[in-house]
Amino acid sequence: MSDYDAIVIGAGHNGLTAAMVLQRAGLRTVCLEAKHYSGGMAATVELIDGYRFEIAGSEQFPTSARLSAELELDRVPTVPLEVMSVSTLGKGDAPFVYYTDPMKLMDHVSSVHGGDVLTGMAGLLAWAQAPGRALGRFEVRRPPPTIDEMYACATNEFERQAISDMLFGSLSDVLDRFLPATDKNGALRGMMAFLGLNMTFRGPEIPGSAMSLAFGLATPEGNGTLMRKINGGIGALTAHLRDGFEAAGGLVRLRTPVARIDAAGGRVSGVTTEGGETITAPIVVSSLAPDLTVGRLLDPAVVPEDLRTRFARVDHRASYLQVHFALDGLPEFAEPYGLLNDPTMQSAIGLFSTPEQLQRQWEDCRRGIVPEEPALVLQLPSVNDPQVAPEGKHVASVFALWLPIAGDRSRRGGPEHDMAERVIDRIAGLAPNFRSLISRHIVFTPRHMRLMFGAPGGDYCHGLVHPEQMGPNRPGPGGFRDQPLPVTGLYLGSAGCHGGPAVSFIPGYNAAHQALGDRA
Repeated sequence: MSDYDAIVIGAGHNGLTAAMVLQRAGLRTVCLEAKHYSGGMAATVELIDGYRFEIAGSEQFPTSARLSAELELDRVPTVPLEVMSVSTLGKGDAPFVYYTDPMKLMDHVSSVHGGDVLTGMAGLLAWAQAPGRALGRFEVRRPPPTIDEMYACATNEFERQAISDMLFGSLSDVLDRFLPATDKNGALRGMMAFLGLNMTFRGPEIPGSAMSLAFGLATPEGNGTLMRKINGGIGALTAHLRDGFEAAGGLVRLRTPVARIDAAGGRVSGVTTEGGETITAPIVVSSLAPDLTVGRLLDPAVVPEDLRTRFARVDHRASYLQVHFALDGLPEFAEPYGLLNDPTMQSAIGLFSTPEQLQRQWEDCRRGIVPEEPALVLQLPSVNDPQVAPEGKHVASVFALWLPIAGDRSRRGGPEHDMAERVIDRIAGLAPNFRSLISRHIVFTPRHMRLMFGAPGGDYCHGLVHPEQMGPNRPGPGGFRDQPLPVTGLYLGSAGCHGGPAVSFIPGYNAAHQALGDRA
């Protein structure tokens, strides 16, 4: 008699999804989490007394209708936003306002930026549809597609070319085709480049960088859920999953790191914790990065050397900076950016670089050079969601590219200190009072994300969105499509699996349903 029917390792959004599905199907399930809180990188955490921050994930990505209905995600309250984001180069250019209402967006684009920009946007979004289908971006309970299957989903030559662009082309190639005016389209080109590059370690001119742009622009067909901002922060979403799991009788155990997945004779038997406790179950789902699961938690004798080597090759070169601020008030933006003082415009403010500048900054970061003016997104969630900050105070978070992954680390702070200062300077260039509002700030680098969440290299994707790490080269619940794991009862369900990354729930959902299907 086993202790449980199923064990889930990790209580992030994928782990909790898997645990909830398994428990609701009648399996006695325990979810083991190393930290003292659940949610993983989709948590809302009080980093500073009274100030709550979204550590990594800050929005629910587009979600398939089928998955959303089964997990009852529509029950989670959202923050109604009139404007999803505002983008600018910060050089006196007219900001690009991304209204959530399609008619308002079209009117803004055509009246402020011109009909050719509207046409270019429409073409770019049309371009992304076939690659999204080819990747199986929103498909659930399906294996990772082969290259032949990707091309087979094309219905015409335009779609076939788009799939080729995704696999072999550069992000700049795609932007130059649809938004060629580098001056007139500067802010929009910068926003699109940033959207694509934040899941890669490639400059926009490098072949293969178009993959992440296609991934980021894909939308579910039919009535799927689009991008949503969650009331109370992204942690409310993972709290919903945990509540559903526990209401069905499941158990979350915090401060319980797993040291080993126990397996013998080609079959999993449970896990052993770092405290020496053995917990038995015929099913184990790991929401840790696949290479950590295989390389660190499994006995090397269980997995053939060539398969362990394949998992170990995953590219995790994360190159970003996060800065979380406790503010005594709201920034006051100076002209010509006075419109940003309107609270409806303050959900997310992008201070971007052109794709050409981003290419140079990426090349510099490889040599240890901090960008002079980092491309960044500034979020002020307390403007629309006051519960995340003390009364009269505000929280702000910045995500910026590119933090050097090489260079001098000997001095205190190092390049992350320099880059944080340049982030503050860039914001203060538009809002002169910003620095004076800061009561405290905390800097997170990929190293912090590795230490806090076990994300290899600080890579929150658990495998960067490069062509050689997607499709058939991204594992499913049972391993790679052409090279499955030889361990019955073990399932992979992390962002590094097919359906990930981002807050999509798909990898955890797929792992749970694969386990249920194999058990039937």
